Amino acid sequence: MKTKVFTVRFMARVAIFSAIAAILYCVPFLKFKLPFFLSFLEIHFDEIPAFVASFAYGPLCGSLVLVIKTLIKLPFTSTATVGEWLDLLYGLALILPASIIYKKHRTYKGAIIGIIASIFAQLLVSFICAGTFVINFYAALFHIEPEKILKMGQALNPNVKNIYFSMAFYCFLPFNAFKDAIIAILTILLYPRVRYFTEKRYKK
Repeated sequence: MKTKVFTVRFMARVAIFSAIAAILYCVPFLKFKLPFFLSFLEIHFDEIPAFVASFAYGPLCGSLVLVIKTLIKLPFTSTATVGEWLDLLYGLALILPASIIYKKHRTYKGAIIGIIASIFAQLLVSFICAGTFVINFYAALFHIEPEKILKMGQALNPNVKNIYFSMAFYCFLPFNAFKDAIIAILTILLYPRVRYFTEKRYKK
């Protein structure tokens, strides 16, 4: 027998988690910057509802949460939508490996292994993007001289030699690792609180 995927209950779950993610993504005071990272990098927590949804209801649910959150944010973009699509790419790289592994191994160990795999996947994707085109794109979009961005990076870490993979490694990689660690810890803390309501689904 074929199992229906897009049931009313499933779409209601997607809608609830998408609304939470959109609020965390769009409301300015729910984001913040840290002085030991580049000034244009912001910490935000919109991946947490998607992470929890993907653990509770599967990878598809978490992915849809990220997509809907992105579509809600697009009309308010300040980056010609590129920033939003990059956030979507980074978010998918962060939640998909973990949710796929956890779906097959629904244990605490499976969750931890999945989260570690996801962090490495997201860091790899963000590192490649930052090292190839992201910095040049934002420099052109906001009419900032690349040398100015380079000096910003060198002020944080004198090992920065260029605005490509050198800055990606010394500036973007630590930021993303710090942000991913916070998201992973909060997800681990929050997910057990909703796990009780999802257990029956996996006992059928």
